[in-house]
Formats: sequence, structure tokens, C-alpha cells
Amino acid sequence: MPQNARPGDRHCGDGLARSPGYNRDMTLWHEHLGSDFAICGGDLCARGTRIPVTVILDNLAEGSSRNEILRSYPSLRPEQIDAALAYAAELAHEEQLIPLQVR
Repeated sequence: MPQNARPGDRHCGDGLARSPGYNRDMTLWHEHLGSDFAICGGDLCARGTRIPVTVILDNLAEGSSRNEILRSYPSLRPEQIDAALAYAAELAHEEQLIPLQVR
């Protein structure tokens, strides 16, 4: 068992996959994100804004810091960035992702 393993962890190769209760301590994303067809055509957005979750995640993926994102989108709150990450993590656990082949 790897040194950082906890009871209930499933092992996948060299890494660990957390048990189904993995998100107990994560931000409850649905409290900070919402969708309304009248706002951004129903895309999932940070509540009270017109900032789609995809924009938040794209910025993070491109290497923008949290502070850079917050400066670029003044109506966005730090907990909404956390919620976007929690949402993405939940999707990654729920969906069957096709592994990328590295050549």
C-alpha cells in the first residue's frame, strides 16, 4: 500500500483514486453555480454573474492565477472559482473519460 494511502482508497497504478465519498470536504458547487436559459443560454455560470464555468476553467487551464482571474472578472468571488473546480472534479469522477494516448 502506498505511503499516502488511506483506508477506503482504490489504487490505480501508481496513483490513488479516492472512494465515492471523495468530495465530502469539497465546495458544494451548486451553491455557487447555476444555470438559467435567460442568462448565457442556460450555460452553467457563477451565480449572480454572466461568467460561464467554462471561462473560469479555461483561464485556470491556461495558467492564470486565481488573483488574475478575480482581477479580470470583478464580479467573480473566490468561492466561485473553488466551485468551478469542484464541479470539474465531480464530472471527472462521474464520466468515462477516454484516455489520451501519448506518442
